[in-house]
Amino acid sequence: MGTTAADFLIASEEKAFDTRHRAIINNNMGKYGAAVERGLSRIANLENAKRKGHVIKWRVMENLDKLLPEFESNFIRRGGKVIWANDAEEARKEILNIIQKANAKTVIKSKSMVTEELHLNEFLEQNNVESLESDLGEYIVQLLGQKPYHIVTPAMHLSKEDIAKLFHEKFDTPIDATPEQLTLKARELLREKYLQADVGISGANFLLADTGSICLTENEGNARLSTTFPKIHIAIAGIEKMIPSMADLDLFWPMLATHGTGQNLTVYNSIISGPRQADETDGPEEMYVILLDNGRTNLLAQKEQREGLYCIRCGACLNACPVYQNIGGHTYNTSYSGPIGSIITPHMRGMEEFKHLSNASSLCGKCTEVCPVKIEIHKMLLLNRRDAVNDGLTPAAERWGWKFWKAGMLKRSKMDFFGGGMKNWFMRKFFKKTWGHFREMPQVADKSFSAQWKERQKNKDKDSE
Repeated sequence: MGTTAADFLIASEEKAFDTRHRAIINNNMGKYGAAVERGLSRIANLENAKRKGHVIKWRVMENLDKLLPEFESNFIRRGGKVIWANDAEEARKEILNIIQKANAKTVIKSKSMVTEELHLNEFLEQNNVESLESDLGEYIVQLLGQKPYHIVTPAMHLSKEDIAKLFHEKFDTPIDATPEQLTLKARELLREKYLQADVGISGANFLLADTGSICLTENEGNARLSTTFPKIHIAIAGIEKMIPSMADLDLFWPMLATHGTGQNLTVYNSIISGPRQADETDGPEEMYVILLDNGRTNLLAQKEQREGLYCIRCGACLNACPVYQNIGGHTYNTSYSGPIGSIITPHMRGMEEFKHLSNASSLCGKCTEVCPVKIEIHKMLLLNRRDAVNDGLTPAAERWGWKFWKAGMLKRSKMDFFGGGMKNWFMRKFFKKTWGHFREMPQVADKSFSAQWKERQKNKDKDSE
């Protein structure tokens, strides 16, 4: 078993039996569930909206080679610059090049999962560039030296008491500070940073091909400040974020908001089409969009699994997943956790190292049920498992185990050859560790159901004589 998979099992067991962690997550997810249920009830025909979103994203993936150049030409027309990055290393180099060329020393960031994928903060720090998160949840986990726990709510694993303690230690605020007081303190600390920052970096919720624009959706207004105050704005987006037209936002923005937080629409929605124009009063002097591949075309090449690229990063599947609810986001050891992370990470970061994520599922299908663009997530998990087997990436012990199991299951005489005592010994010997330290092993009966049934029928026949 690879180190990543082994670490996953250890971390999963630790988190699953951490009662405090589970209490915090259950409380936060309970609030989320109630809000989303209310939000979804306001959509007139939810199933139809999901189908429409699915078809639009299908059309995008089938025509990505046309839509990406269309976006590029429209964005360049407004004075922006487009950079194509094949992988994370290329993207980081291009970002650093822009920063160094401008002699910049400080960066303010709005929330962006793709920058987490690039490990951008750590990279910039190594190159003597200060990079500060401006989203409150991201800012909190950055202060803690952690990665985001969830793709929508980065600090979901923390209670308000945890955050009050952190602010008390870092900024000497009262240990019993309220969430409102903590928010005001964060605003006070960050406000000056927006004015001082040389470069603003953002992600993009959507890319609009017809206008050459990026779309940002948020609740705090920090993205607007991060993209307008600094002289340079760098937006980084995965190539799958494309949608054909501004008119499609009429569907995607409400669906993202409702499935993400239960809102009709998030508080701030911005469409940015390039640097400040001659007749405009605010905005950056230079704007770059970095279009990132980083394994996405590997997934695009998989005809059966490219649906994973339809994802609009609402986080609904994470909140619905019983596995995620028990083991938490950090356990996955990848930027994209939960069910969606389990299907895309093996293609983006390597099947051999991350194939275990596709097995971290009960296959209950709840993730598929809640997806706003109808990605068949549970089916994709099975396809990933199939690919891992076909590529010979499963351990020899597992292959031999299934071979013997298949041989036994195909013939009743082989199944009944060993009695219950031998089967129980075999299970204790080979499955105790994998079954888990906190579970009791099931007890196999001395005789199989088939053997017991035959005996019963024989006794019946004797009695009838």
